[in-house]
Amino acid sequence: MKIKFAPLSLPLQRRLQTASVVQWVFSFLGLAQCCIALFIGLLFTRFWLLSALYAAWWLTDRDAPSRGGRRIQLLRNSVVWRYMRDYFPVTLVKTAELDPRQNYLMGFHPHGVLAVGAFLNFCTEASGFSTVFPGITPHLMMLSLWFRVPFFRDYLMGGGLVSSDKESASHVLRRPGGGNLLTIIVGGAQEALDARPGSCTLLLKNRKGFVRVAIEHGTPLVPAFSFGENDLFDQVSNPKGSWLRRIQHRLQQVMGISLPLFHARGIFQYSFGLVPYRRPICTVVGKPIPVQKKHKPSEEEVDRVHQKYLEELCKLFEEHKAKYNIPEDSHLEFI
Repeated sequence: MKIKFAPLSLPLQRRLQTASVVQWVFSFLGLAQCCIALFIGLLFTRFWLLSALYAAWWLTDRDAPSRGGRRIQLLRNSVVWRYMRDYFPVTLVKTAELDPRQNYLMGFHPHGVLAVGAFLNFCTEASGFSTVFPGITPHLMMLSLWFRVPFFRDYLMGGGLVSSDKESASHVLRRPGGGNLLTIIVGGAQEALDARPGSCTLLLKNRKGFVRVAIEHGTPLVPAFSFGENDLFDQVSNPKGSWLRRIQHRLQQVMGISLPLFHARGIFQYSFGLVPYRRPICTVVGKPIPVQKKHKPSEEEVDRVHQKYLEELCKLFEEHKAKYNIPEDSHLEFI
């Protein structure tokens, strides 16, 4: 006999949605530090052998983030991500088919503060990626720094995250048989410093490395724009040239990560906190841009493909912005 469970009440659903978002936000703000503390703390207890064995295994497994990672479908399909999806909500929109016999390189824009859309759409099955793009396996690049944290690195790889270096990109794009989608958040950590509601500024004008990688592998480029990504948090004013911006840039140069001073709502109140606003995110995936393979492309060839990518990204934005309440006079700005 099949057991049927009563549907959850709306207030309970909203509480679970908020809880799922809170755990995700604080997992990236504090989980890495907790993993480091746990690893070191165990060394000074009778369970020191656990850390010693993990360290030995970690040494042999150190190249895994650059070799396609190690995804865990149970983690990607967790119900937690579905509650998190419904909190905003987050949706994934396809405008063209992706051939599962081909590998692809996707540029994701904008970064936002915490790249929520990129994580939910490509590191989980919350938005139904496998259904929307059957036969395609998604990979999302992340700073290599995070894969040096014990335990935390396994959590990241479980979702399909890989390190953001050329070796990692080449490993995914060279896989025989096709069916792999490598997603790069092109603006990176520096773009997060300009992430605030209404912003259409993308750090892309001189970011051409991903285009060069695509040409070297003959991999089609796929533009993607995540509407609403910049609307989840407010940010302390940090105009270029200000003392705060200079400090943030200096910290980024030293640490490799940016530190935007963001805020939104709280858990039990709506005036201030680190929980993102309940605002919809819609990630629109554009059509593939064919790229001719060349082992050592010239600067002119890279510039030509890069310009084509900018044009297609602008076209994607202009065609869909009205659906997501973007003002008619708003246009993408590349810096």
